[in-house]
Amino acid sequence: MANIKSQIKRNRTNEERRVRNKAARSEIKTRVKVAMTATAGSPEDAAAALRTAIKRIDKAAAKGIIHKNQAANRKSRLMRRIARQTAASA
Repeated sequence: MANIKSQIKRNRTNEERRVRNKAARSEIKTRVKVAMTATAGSPEDAAAALRTAIKRIDKAAAKGIIHKNQAANRKSRLMRRIARQTAASA
């Protein structure tokens, strides 16, 4: 355990950020899964789920939780997967 006052505070803020980042990453994964499963349903639900997933990815990139290039890759991969899935089901 740290004895220095500034390091004690640093440890506390690092823990708060770690928990916040973990929650945001978890939500991204959840929204991507919801978007993938929504493609089987109605097109309106699928579009809304896709918009929400992209919004969460963009927010995480803006806050520095994930890198902006990683956000772009995730969005691109998600769009390709959804396009492939809708083309296969049509």
